[in-house]
Amino acid sequence: MSTTGLSIRRCALISRAAMVLLLLGGLGACAGGQQHAEASGAQGATSGNATDARPATNPEPEADYWVYVGAESADKLHRVRFGPDGIEVERTTNIGRLPTEVEGPHGLVVSPDRRYLYMTTGHGVPDGHFWKFEIGPDSLVAEPILLDRFPATLDVTPDGLYAFVVNFNLHGAMVPSTMSVVYTPDVVEVDQIELCTMPHGVRTHRSGSFVYSVCMMDDQLVEVDTRSFQVSRRFSVDLEGPGAIAEPVAMAEHDHGAHHDTTCSPTWALPSPDGSEIFVACNAADEILQIDHESWELARRFETGRGPYNLEITSDGRLLIATLKQGDAVEFFDLATGESLARTPTSTRVVHGVTVSPDDRFAFVSVEGIGAEPGKVDVFDLTTFELVASAEVGQQAAGIDFYRMQAR
Repeated sequence: MSTTGLSIRRCALISRAAMVLLLLGGLGACAGGQQHAEASGAQGATSGNATDARPATNPEPEADYWVYVGAESADKLHRVRFGPDGIEVERTTNIGRLPTEVEGPHGLVVSPDRRYLYMTTGHGVPDGHFWKFEIGPDSLVAEPILLDRFPATLDVTPDGLYAFVVNFNLHGAMVPSTMSVVYTPDVVEVDQIELCTMPHGVRTHRSGSFVYSVCMMDDQLVEVDTRSFQVSRRFSVDLEGPGAIAEPVAMAEHDHGAHHDTTCSPTWALPSPDGSEIFVACNAADEILQIDHESWELARRFETGRGPYNLEITSDGRLLIATLKQGDAVEFFDLATGESLARTPTSTRVVHGVTVSPDDRFAFVSVEGIGAEPGKVDVFDLTTFELVASAEVGQQAAGIDFYRMQAR
């Protein structure tokens, strides 16, 4: 099938969810011919204080770094290497069980022991699947298993035994959807947990005892206990009345059939490295909320550029990084002060995921692209906040995760 045919098919697949994709900026990926906008002065600017405070850095990487990224409209999995010799797509693996279907690699995560890669495909017949690959040859370990409707983001527990996958249900009715629990050694779904309408983003607490997701159409942050496979707490991220939700009230009175206009429309939840805070990206409100893990109260708000989508924090807890899906940029925050240090344009449009190298030196960002143009993996220096490298990958680059680094 041609790349134009893939784009047309993808647009047909998402037409039933136009309202959601307008919020996420996804309809832009079906438009043709639009060029990446030139950065405005505000987008490229950094504060004088932030610039003066930056330590000197060697502009050239001193190690090799590898990331994996999925290309949703090309049905490809890419391994990308970046280092002193530049950036390259080192390996490409074709994804899919049916040659005439666009199955859509969406979410992926590398296992804690770096031996396996877990991936979700959001399309297929009738719905998406969970995949397990052996890293290196990037070959399938077991047959993909069917999950619920449109499995999207996933994460694994620190021991690597369980994967938690949100079933976004992009093409279904506005009804409560689920989180699948997969026992990774045997690739078996052991439970499904009802969450909310259109859950998106999954990240595990450092303790391994909880995972967090958000409800795009219900304006909720949801905490799931990984020991009981049950929802333990909910938090309303409705900006008109944020706060904890009593579980009995939420389950008994929340009407999933009559959705209010969401004020936050959250797309990502991320615990801090020390586990004390949870950060939520409000895609519709151009804000990031910081919620205290212990008190379960709103602690702080960050104003962002247009459409924060995915979040990441450096391992030292110094920087918060937000991809701006509708803003065609990446924004960098000083977590201690809440100050925006820079908003740097990406190499193409419709920004998706972000992952950070273990040495906190570089951020790797997936950018979907527009129409038939390729997706990109952009590399940002976390000292200068500049775009330092970019590699072309398959159309609609989506899920991305760090694999490993090796010093030269």
